[in-house]
Amino acid sequence: MDYIAYHFSVKADELFKKTACEILIAELGEAGFESFVETDEGVTAYIQEGDCHPGILDDLMILDNEAVEIEYTKEKIEQVNWNAEWEKHFDPITVDDRVYIRAPFHEAKQYPFEIVIEPKMSFGTGHHETTHLMIRQMLSLDFKGKTVLDMGTGTGVLAILAEMLRASNVDAIDIDKWSYENALENVVRNNCKKIVVKEGDVSLLSDKKYEIILANINRNILLQDMPGYAARLKSNGIMVLSGFYEEDVKQITDKAGSLGLKLAGKMERNKWISLKFVNLK
Repeated sequence: MDYIAYHFSVKADELFKKTACEILIAELGEAGFESFVETDEGVTAYIQEGDCHPGILDDLMILDNEAVEIEYTKEKIEQVNWNAEWEKHFDPITVDDRVYIRAPFHEAKQYPFEIVIEPKMSFGTGHHETTHLMIRQMLSLDFKGKTVLDMGTGTGVLAILAEMLRASNVDAIDIDKWSYENALENVVRNNCKKIVVKEGDVSLLSDKKYEIILANINRNILLQDMPGYAARLKSNGIMVLSGFYEEDVKQITDKAGSLGLKLAGKMERNKWISLKFVNLK
């Protein structure tokens, strides 16, 4: 499926511009946009063509904020154009001096965990705060010999790290066909042998139980699908979630609590949140 790119120019006081861009990204995520690139001018956001409609921006409150001026243009993006656009903005990143994420065209370096990622339209290079938070959460967990589910796998970066952290097997699921194909490519690129990539949603989950479940997805999908995740989480298993802001935490924790999940950890990065839960059932 083709994507539509919206190129937003954000003009505001320098102190407010970054915050305005963060709010814009959050509201665009709520509207259905999947991937974002912060640019010198502001933000470029991508949405599947089938999900785009004339009123897609109508509920964005940041557009009515008098402290910021936001203009935009849009264009249809072919899959082949994404890598060239991405290469302009993607520099290698490190997380806690332990995980090094780079593209194939970057120089290899000696880190405990080196992941080579080349996305198509997939989310998850490690640059976005939520992916960064998920990786930090993962580094605090014991994956050795554990069964792992990575929902909304995107590029497959979290599934790949889970195998590197010695998980026994990993199921990586994404509803988007490009993400599914991209995760398959990146799994091979990183010589992973214990990851099974599947195309679909929570309905794909069978009776298999997992000791660790990872889900970096927007708030609405998390709230909708959390019962399905919880049903597949073993007793005393760990669920790590991200993809939402501080103001969403109460809804997420209330939902988790109703499913027998106890909050066991919280991380924050530039107003984005990741929560860790333990299954008490």
